[in-house]
Amino acid sequence: MDLGLDGKVAVVTGGTRGIGLATARLLSAEGAAVVLVSRHAEEAARAAAELARSTGRRALGLAADTTDDAAVAAMAAAVERELGGAQILVNCAAEPAGQKAVPAPSEAEWASLAAHMDTKVMGYLRCARALLPAMRRAGWGRIVNVSGLGARRTGDVVGTIRNVAVVALAKNLADELGGTGIAVTTVHPGMTRTEKVEAMIEARAQAEGRPAAEVAASLAANGLLGRLVTPEEVAEVIAFLASPRSVAVNGVAIDVGGGVRGSINY
Repeated sequence: MDLGLDGKVAVVTGGTRGIGLATARLLSAEGAAVVLVSRHAEEAARAAAELARSTGRRALGLAADTTDDAAVAAMAAAVERELGGAQILVNCAAEPAGQKAVPAPSEAEWASLAAHMDTKVMGYLRCARALLPAMRRAGWGRIVNVSGLGARRTGDVVGTIRNVAVVALAKNLADELGGTGIAVTTVHPGMTRTEKVEAMIEARAQAEGRPAAEVAASLAANGLLGRLVTPEEVAEVIAFLASPRSVAVNGVAIDVGGGVRGSINY
C-alpha cells in the first residue's frame, strides 16, 4: 500500500534508536523527508546521514532536549528553515520502561515522576506546540505519541501515570484540532526488542545462567504473539497513523504489543 507520504516532512523525536529509528527509516522509505531529533548532535547527524544514504531521501539530524522550551523552539525553527515546516510529528523521546527496578506504589518518589512527566508528557506537548503552526498552515497533519502498555496495567505507578497522561494529552489535542485536518493518536508498545532490551536480555541471561532465547521467551510469556515484537513491527502501525490513509482514526490509543492475555480494553 502506498501510504501517500511522498513529499511530507516528518519529525521523529528519540529518532536515533529503537522504535524511533525504525519509524524514521520506514517514513523515509515511504517518501517523507525525515528529521531525527536526539539530545546528542553527533548521534542525530550520523543517523540522518545513514538514513539519507539508504533511502535516497532528505534526512536531517537535529539536537534538542525536549524538556527545554528554548531547545524545542530552536529545533522547530530549524525544521522550518531547512524543510519548510513539518506535517508529521512522532513523539518517541522518553526513557523506556522495564530498564530499572520498580518501587512499590507507596514508595514512588515525586522526583522520579516529575522527571518522567517532564520528558514524556510535557516534552510531547512542547514538540506538538512548536510544530503545530506549520501543520495548521498546511491544513493537514499527524501527531503520533508513543506511550506504552503500562497505561493499562498496574505494577509501576510512575509508568502507569506517565502513559495514561500521554493518552489524555493526545485526546485533548485531538479534540482541540478537530476539523483542521490534523489528527492526534497514541500507540502503546509493550516490551519491544530494541537495543536496550536486547542488552537487558543478554545481561539477565548471563546473570541467571540461561540462554538469551529462554529469557526472551519468559518476557513474552503473557503475550498472544508468543514472542516480543520488533521496533519495525511497531513502526508499521505508526507509519500508517502518520499517513493520509489513517483519516478514520483520531484521538484514540492503539495497542502495538502483540496482544496481552486476559486483558479486555474497550
